[in-house]
Amino acid sequence: MSVAPDLSPRSYAFLLIPGFSTLGFACALDCLSLANHHPSGRQFYAWRLLSEKGHPVAAYNGVSVNVDAGLVDLDRRETLIVCAGENAGAGSSRAVLDWLRRQTRKGMDFGALSSGTYTLALAGLIGGKRVTTHWEYKTALTEMLPDVIMQDTLYSVDGRIFTSAGGAASMDMMLHRVQADYGEDLATWVADQMVYSLPRPENHAQRRSLQPRADVRNPKLQLAMQLMQANLEEPLRPDEIADLVKLSSRQLERLFARYLNTSPKRYYMQLRLEKARNLLRQTGLSVTEVCVACGFRSLSHFSKSYRATFGIPPGAQSVDGKAFWLPPGQT
Repeated sequence: MSVAPDLSPRSYAFLLIPGFSTLGFACALDCLSLANHHPSGRQFYAWRLLSEKGHPVAAYNGVSVNVDAGLVDLDRRETLIVCAGENAGAGSSRAVLDWLRRQTRKGMDFGALSSGTYTLALAGLIGGKRVTTHWEYKTALTEMLPDVIMQDTLYSVDGRIFTSAGGAASMDMMLHRVQADYGEDLATWVADQMVYSLPRPENHAQRRSLQPRADVRNPKLQLAMQLMQANLEEPLRPDEIADLVKLSSRQLERLFARYLNTSPKRYYMQLRLEKARNLLRQTGLSVTEVCVACGFRSLSHFSKSYRATFGIPPGAQSVDGKAFWLPPGQT
């Protein structure tokens, strides 16, 4: 006697954190919604929206979204997704973190969109796991939570945990899940409905601006740039970089001048200062801590260089982003 296939829909629960990204959330939810419009007439997915207190949640752009419930108990067969954006730390209250720990202990699949990865990290749920977050938050999350394995990809899947960079990358990740749930045909049909002809794979880089530039065709120069990016906290000397790429210092200077219209020293300094600006805007680290994290041995040199580049001293950098990284219970 054959057993009838289980045709019940797969269920998702979206936890909305104040300041969440509407783009990332909509891309994820529409993948499920469109699947239910398949000509087969079958309901493939069901979902509910949650918030800490069951009240409507304002996204980063001010749009308010109604939810179905507060922090209710989930069924272990549900899949949980934390949706966040700006100020994720401020919305990651003790009640939210405790609830996440209780629910995920049931063995369900769970994940995050954009900075929802930080909320999962605060709950202690992704230590040692391969995860992704929006590139703008990666440096700060890595600095604050060094046990998390950050990737620069659109999304990451590590066992039952999945995370995405948010934005349009949420669509790529959810199409991947649709394919895993029901096969390539349904995932392709949903992608066609979204006019998304070529979904990107998991290992696709987030930022086109960081991919090899068309006008930088010299592999030695590309390698030198990669070495600088990978060694911001303990900068290499220009002659060390030249030696590693098997060029003389003068040859390396010429390559930077020809392709980038700058010197290796200035290019390297710009990378370190950009990292410093991200840390100041997105973390609660002090100026001194940021100075050390970006490879500056002198606080005065750091402050002078920062002011010369950005027009303000590092201590006066906007703190609007710091709430994002504020641990629960701190002010």
